[in-house]
Amino acid sequence: MRDAFLLAIFPILIYVIFQRAFIGLGLWIWTAMFFPNGWVYGIAQNIRYNLVFAGLTIVVYFMSKQKSKLKLGPIGGLVILFLIWTALSTAFSIQAPDVAMEEWMKLAKIVALFVFILLIIEKKLHIDFFLWCLILSVGFFAAIEGLKYISSGGGHHIEGMRGHILQDNNQLALALAVLLPICFYLLGEYGKKSWILKFGLLGLITLDITSIIGTNSRGGLVALASVGGYLFIKSKRKLIFIFLVVCIGSTMIGLIPEQWFNRMDTISDATSDSSFVGRVQAWQLATILALQNPLIGGGFKAVEFPPNWNILAQEFSAYPFLQFGTTPPDPARAHAAHSIYFQVLGDHGFIGLFLYLGIFGLTFLKAGAVAKKNRLANGPEWITNLTTMLRLSIFTYCIGGAALSLAYFDMTFSICALVLVLEYKFLPKILGSHKKVVIKTS
Repeated sequence: MRDAFLLAIFPILIYVIFQRAFIGLGLWIWTAMFFPNGWVYGIAQNIRYNLVFAGLTIVVYFMSKQKSKLKLGPIGGLVILFLIWTALSTAFSIQAPDVAMEEWMKLAKIVALFVFILLIIEKKLHIDFFLWCLILSVGFFAAIEGLKYISSGGGHHIEGMRGHILQDNNQLALALAVLLPICFYLLGEYGKKSWILKFGLLGLITLDITSIIGTNSRGGLVALASVGGYLFIKSKRKLIFIFLVVCIGSTMIGLIPEQWFNRMDTISDATSDSSFVGRVQAWQLATILALQNPLIGGGFKAVEFPPNWNILAQEFSAYPFLQFGTTPPDPARAHAAHSIYFQVLGDHGFIGLFLYLGIFGLTFLKAGAVAKKNRLANGPEWITNLTTMLRLSIFTYCIGGAALSLAYFDMTFSICALVLVLEYKFLPKILGSHKKVVIKTS
C-alpha cells in the first residue's frame, strides 16, 4: 500500500518541482529527514528520492529566467571553507578511503542544499513551506513514536529507522529537540488562523517532548532542558509557562517507567557510568589524534576506525594531561566520538574545528542581530519570531550536540542558511523602507 501510494504521487511531485523550485527545495530536505526508502518495500525502495528531488531542484533553478546572486557572507564563506578543508582531510585520511570519501560526499550534499537555500528562497511562503517540510519529516517521527510510547504505557523504546541518519536514539532525540522551536514559530504564525493547525501543532509539541523522553537519551534530556530554559528566560508570561510545564510534567510522570529515572540519575554521577566513561575516552582519543595531526586531523570517522583506535589506545599513557583519572580505553572496542566538537576535532584537526565553531557561533550571533535590527526598524513580527526560534534551534544543537555524534546534519546547516536568507534578502528591504519613512517624516 505504501509503495503504491508513493509511486502514485512520485510523478506529481516531479511535476510540481518543475513549476516551483522552492517546492523542490522543501522535498529535498523532506526526503533527507523523512527517509522514504525506509518506509516502503519492493520497487519503490530502489528509487533514490533525495537524489532525484535534489537534482531536479538544481536543474529547475538553472532553467529559470530570474536567478538571484549568491551572497555567502562570512558564515557562507566558512561553510565553503569547511567543505574544502574536509576535502583536504579526506585526501590524506587515515580511515578507509571509501568510507572517508562517502562521508565527504554526504557533507558536500549538505553544503549544496545550504547554497541552494540561499539561491532559491525569496519569500515568506518559501521559508514556511521549507519549515513545514521539516515538520512533516522529523515531526512525523515525533508523532508516530510519541503515540507508540503513550499507547505502550512507556514501554516502547524509541529509536530511529535503520539506515537513516537519525537511526541512533541519541541523534533522533537531538533532532526532535532542535525541531521544537520551529514548531513554536509555526504555532505562532498559523495557530491564530486555523484551530486545526493550532491543536495539531500543540499535539505535535507534546508528542515531540514525549518522544525525546522515550528515547532514554540523556543528551536529549539536556537538549530539551536547554529549550525549556531558553524559552522561560525569553517568555513574557513566566507564570503561564511554569503552569504548562507543571501540567505536562505531572502527566508524564505517571507514564515514564522507573528505569528512565534511574538512567537520567546517572547524569549527576557521570564518572560511575560506564557509558559516559566510554564517551570521555573517545573524546580523549580524538584529542590525541588531533594533537598528532593538528592541521587536518585523521579524516571522517578516523577515531572509530578499529586500527586507529587500537593505536591511539596504546598511546593513551603518553598523554597524562588528557587522562582525567579515567581508565585506559580498551584497544579492541572502538567508539564513535559522541560529541560534535570532538568528532570534528578528530576528523579535521584544530583548523577544521575552528571553522565549524565559526559557522554555528556566527549564525547564533547573526540571528540575534537580525531580530534586533528588525525590531528597531518596526519590521514584520514574524521575522523577529522566526530568527529568535532559529537561534534557539542552533543553541539547542550546540548544547545537546556536546555529547552526540551528529556534526554533519542537513537540518542545522539549513537553519544557518535560513538565517542568511533573512539577513540578505528580507532585512535590506525592511531597512530601506524604514529609511524612506524616516526621511518623509522628517
